[in-house]
Amino acid sequence: MSNRIHPTAVVAASVRLGSGNTIGPFAVITGDVWLDDDNWIGAGVVIGATPEIRSLPHTEDGMGSGRGVRIGSGNVLREYAQVHAGSEQPTTIGDGGFIMNQVYVAHDCHLGDGVTLASSVLLAGHVQVGANANLGLGTAVHQRTVIGEGAMVGMSAAVTRDVPAFAKAYGNPARVRGANVVGSTRLGASREAAEALDRAYSGGDLAAADELVRRIRDEIAASS
Repeated sequence: MSNRIHPTAVVAASVRLGSGNTIGPFAVITGDVWLDDDNWIGAGVVIGATPEIRSLPHTEDGMGSGRGVRIGSGNVLREYAQVHAGSEQPTTIGDGGFIMNQVYVAHDCHLGDGVTLASSVLLAGHVQVGANANLGLGTAVHQRTVIGEGAMVGMSAAVTRDVPAFAKAYGNPARVRGANVVGSTRLGASREAAEALDRAYSGGDLAAADELVRRIRDEIAASS
């Protein structure tokens, strides 16, 4: 299947495209960008811009410097989302992500498969977001923070420390408030394990939480 590229979109010759991609009006994709298959790129999306780092040189048109971007398959990037090129390694987005309007993904971020970023989420440089994590409307994440797989972060949270796998966190600053029971069970975990993890996180029992996270990972793998 061929790619559908709106006539007003700008796709640089350096960009490598798979098949079945839809690229909307006034989108700009430039630099060392790989875009695999069946992605939907909305109006005004910018992918591959120079990292926002003072010491890095900017090209004549202000675009395309850095280590590039790697995007998997089946992602949706809604209107005016921005994904900047990496500075030390490519910025990466896995498969099946849903990135809503006006999201900012800074340089060197890594997003696993199935990540959901609600409108106006802001990820600073080098942030890692695990598979199937869900970040609520207006969440801001400090640089080099890790958000574990299957985690749920509440809207308008200011994330300044790591969020463990399958946790539920919210507030300013965000704090772990229990487990993402609904999300974990939807992924294939048993309710028993998810509720036990909720109690462990709420009670600060990290040893029990680590064991339960391993159990939930096994249950999800077995159900897939």
